[in-house]
Amino acid sequence: MIETFYETLRRQGITRRSFLKFCSLTATSLGLGSAFAPRIAHALETKPRTPVIWLHGLECTCCSESFIRSAHPLAKDVVLSMLSLDYDDTLMAAAGHQAEAILEEIKKKYKGQYILAVEGNPPLNEGGMYCIQSGKPFVEKLKYMAADAKAIISWGSCASWGCVQAAKPNPTQAVPVHKVITDKPIIKVPGCPPIAEVMTGVVTYMLTFDRIPELDRQGRPKMFYGQRIHDKCYRRPHFDAGQFVEEWDDDAARRGYCLYKMGCKGPTTYNACSTTRWNGGVSFPIASGHGCIGCSEEGFWDKGGFYDRLTHIKQFGVEANADKVGGTAAAVAGAAVAAHAAVSAIKRARVNHAEENQGGK
Repeated sequence: MIETFYETLRRQGITRRSFLKFCSLTATSLGLGSAFAPRIAHALETKPRTPVIWLHGLECTCCSESFIRSAHPLAKDVVLSMLSLDYDDTLMAAAGHQAEAILEEIKKKYKGQYILAVEGNPPLNEGGMYCIQSGKPFVEKLKYMAADAKAIISWGSCASWGCVQAAKPNPTQAVPVHKVITDKPIIKVPGCPPIAEVMTGVVTYMLTFDRIPELDRQGRPKMFYGQRIHDKCYRRPHFDAGQFVEEWDDDAARRGYCLYKMGCKGPTTYNACSTTRWNGGVSFPIASGHGCIGCSEEGFWDKGGFYDRLTHIKQFGVEANADKVGGTAAAVAGAAVAAHAAVSAIKRARVNHAEENQGGK
């Protein structure tokens, strides 16, 4: 019998107080509010840890690198406690036949109960020979383990969209996971890599509520991919004011103006970068002076380059500079005064005309 999350924490010396604090932080990171913390605590106290099989196709392992650096919830709590990470050829100690035996055991013992996490994607050209694992094409391994999985998580843009492997001309015919597996629920968590707290947050939600999170029309969790980076970007006021960086390291760049003209894809990219941020909430690319490259969107490698402007989006240009705004305001005010004076003069003329007519009678 697999022990529960809470049992594992207690065995590791974690106090009840720290556990409840963890539940509160988790509820907040999921955007659920503190009222859900008791529900999360109850789930983690009573439910067995979820068996997880983590497969790697064509990828660079950046998703795993991101995952193990999660701060809220702590990755060590997720990997060692919340999940029963039974197979991950990057993190596990087993190798060779011993490692492959784990796959067979989990598939048989937890049929329909385990989560299949996939990092990277399968190449289909020439029978899948461009990614061979355990003496067979990765695409076969993916189909075999997906057959009895409860759900599939596509980690990163490689598994979600194909990413650089599927970019033109795509000689290996690499495809995202959902092009191969069509009969299982798939949660796409794109990004190159995804934010660590987004990854652990998705897993926490699935464990707590025993269901997949609400997804958008592209299969991404709405809680993390429901808004554009542009909507919550701290440079947004500069965009609306028509204040842009024109060249790298110009005065506008030093002032922190909008990076749209430098190719920032924030207006069309859905992700939590501007709210959850990276490195424990410390920063994200735009805060570091580089525009968003749209890495969580489908086909971002083939969409015209990182430094090409998206479109000719018209900005408001409300306050290009104070003098201009002041001059415009003065002109508008002057016009309003003149108009008011004209209207008043017309009214007076009508009144005088009416009085003259009455006097004549």
